[in-house]
Amino acid sequence: MKNLFLLFCLTAPIFGAYGQKIQQTGNLSPLKGEKILNIQYVYDGVLVGKLSEPEYITKKVTEYNADEAGKGDKWKESWKNDRKEKYQPKFEELFNKYIEPVGMTAKEGATAKYTVVVYTKMIEPGFNVGVARRPAFINVVVDIVETSNPSNSIAKFTIDKVPGGGAMGYDFDSGFRISEGYAKLGKALGSYIAKKIK
Repeated sequence: MKNLFLLFCLTAPIFGAYGQKIQQTGNLSPLKGEKILNIQYVYDGVLVGKLSEPEYITKKVTEYNADEAGKGDKWKESWKNDRKEKYQPKFEELFNKYIEPVGMTAKEGATAKYTVVVYTKMIEPGFNVGVARRPAFINVVVDIVETSNPSNSIAKFTIDKVPGGGAMGYDFDSGFRISEGYAKLGKALGSYIAKKIK
């Protein structure tokens, strides 16, 4: 009975910031006392809305180039660059802000015992055309693994529908909207981990 209760606690959905559910498995206790975490980002097989990413990119490039020569090619470059220039910095900034109270920091490429692997599963870019708008959101799985043995996962989180958008409605750029989702993800996950290992 005790083991059944423990299993329930480890797998029960937890409501993080902004109302999205954080579904956790595993145990965060190995992180106690750690000062630095590595971060890795994985976008393999990501869906964009209901399309695979290659399908989405082809569709948008065709549409934009039909509207103006070269516009689609510029958009494609921005779409790829947004990961390193917008999404990842926003996640790291907020994740670090909320794990800092427990004396921990995280950085992509850091030498650390544990790695936080952020798997982006789905991106809904949303839209803002002035008279109508829909916020972006992201679905992610975050796996905390032993850096030297990535098959050894200590804890895993599934977090769906993390919203992204500008508070004042000036979020016409999809990269900005999506990056706000990564910011909210960093805040929710960072504050959750800090509370658990305090």
